Amino acid sequence: MVVLEKNEVLSIAEKTVQVAVAKGASEAEAYVYEGYASTVGIVLGQVNKTDQLIDRGIGVRVVVNKAVGFAYTNIVNDQNTIKDIAARALSAAKASKSDIDWKGFTQKKNYLSSLDGTFDRKIFEISSDELVMLSHNMLNSAAKVDKTVLAAEGGVGKAYFSNAIVNSNGVYGFDKGTFIECSLATLAKNGNKVTPVCFEFNAARNYKIDPAWVGKEAARLSVSALKTKSIKTQTTSLILTQFALQDLLSYTLINAVKADNVQRGQSPFKGKIGEKVVSESLTIYDDGLYPNGVKTGLFDDEGIPHQKTLIIDKGVLQNFLYDNYTAKKEGKESTGNAVRAGYLSTPIIDTTNFHIIPGAASTDDMIQQVDDGLLVYYLQGAHSSNPVSGEFSVVATPVWKIKNGEIVFASRDVMLAGNIFEILKNVKIVGNNERQVGRLIAPWVMVENVRVIGK
Repeated sequence: MVVLEKNEVLSIAEKTVQVAVAKGASEAEAYVYEGYASTVGIVLGQVNKTDQLIDRGIGVRVVVNKAVGFAYTNIVNDQNTIKDIAARALSAAKASKSDIDWKGFTQKKNYLSSLDGTFDRKIFEISSDELVMLSHNMLNSAAKVDKTVLAAEGGVGKAYFSNAIVNSNGVYGFDKGTFIECSLATLAKNGNKVTPVCFEFNAARNYKIDPAWVGKEAARLSVSALKTKSIKTQTTSLILTQFALQDLLSYTLINAVKADNVQRGQSPFKGKIGEKVVSESLTIYDDGLYPNGVKTGLFDDEGIPHQKTLIIDKGVLQNFLYDNYTAKKEGKESTGNAVRAGYLSTPIIDTTNFHIIPGAASTDDMIQQVDDGLLVYYLQGAHSSNPVSGEFSVVATPVWKIKNGEIVFASRDVMLAGNIFEILKNVKIVGNNERQVGRLIAPWVMVENVRVIGK
C-alpha cells in the first residue's frame, strides 16, 4: 500500500492553516487523517469475501469573532481544494453565533518521540492471502471442538492509520499506528435445539493474535450453552465478564465522567469530586499511553499529549475527562480526551483506554466464592440504559448458573434490571484476568444484589 509520508501530511495541514489565517481566520486548525483497512469476512462457516477500504481527508476548524466554523474534504493534495476548504470553514464561522465560552485552540505542547507497540510493520505488510489463512485457522479450530458448532459470522482484518494536527497556536504533531483483529460468532445446534450466538475475538496493535484460540473458545461457549435450564426470579450475585462490563459501562459510568455531561448537569457525579461513588474495590484510570492499547497514541485529536488520568481511586471520584473547550471553561488543563470520527467531525470527549485495575482473584477463585449466582458474558439492550440515572434493563443470553462455587448449567433470555451506579457500589471481588474489549481494559468483577428476572 502507498501511504502519505509524515512530512507530506504535516505540510498539507500546515498549508491549510496558513491559507485559512490569510483569508481572515483569527485561529485555524487542520486535522489530516489517513486510513487503510483490509478484511476477510466469514458467513455461515465459509470465508466468503475480502474488502479493502481507503479513507483520507482533511477537517478544518476556524474561528472568527469567537464563532467556530468547520468543513472537510476527502481530497488532500490539491492547492485549490485547500483554498476551498478554508473558505467553506470561514463561511460556516461567519454564519455561526459567537460563543462566549470560546477561549482558543490548544497551545503547543511537547510530545513523546514515539510509543512502543502501536505500529507493527508486519501488520502493515500482511497480505489478503495471509488474512484468509488466519480465517481458515480460526474456522478449523472451532470445527474441531464439536460437530454441533456452526460459525455464524466473523472475520479477520488489519488496518493502518495516521493522523496529523496543526493549528495556528503552534501545535504540530503526527502519529501512526496499526491494528489487527480476528473474531468469530458461533452457535451450536443439536436437533431442534439452537443456542444463542456466542462471540470471541482477539485484537492488538502489534501482531499478537491467536485465531485458533478465538475459534476454540467461541465454539466451547456455544457447546456449553446447548443444554439449558430455566432460573427463577431473584436477587443474586453476578460475575460480569469484560463483554458485559463494556455494554453496561459504555452508556452509564463512562458518560458520567465526561466533563461536558457534568457541565450540562447530565451526570450523577456532578459536585462529587472527593466523594466515594463506587466500591472501594474499584480503581479506574483513563490511560492514553497504555502499552499496546487500542486507543493509545502520542496525542488526542486536538493535539493535547495523551496521559494517564486517575478517575476513581479505591471508590473515590478524583477527576473528570476533558477536552480543550470544557477544560478552559473551568480554567483547567485538558486531559487529552478529544476524539473525532476521522476527518469528518469536530472533536467530542471520549475515553482512550478505560482501565479498571485488576485484583488478585483468579477466575476459578471468583467462581468458587459464589454460592448462588450467574456468570454473565453477553447482554442485549444496554444502549437503552439511562445515562443520567443509571437505570437499566437488559437481556443476558446465554448465562451460566453458579451453585456452591461451580458452574452447573446454562440458561437463556434472563433479564437483569437495576441501577449501574448502585451495582458498582456492590462490587465485592475484582479478578486478575484483565483484557481489552474496545476502549475498556478490565478483569471480571463480582457484584452482589442484582435483580434477575427468570422464567
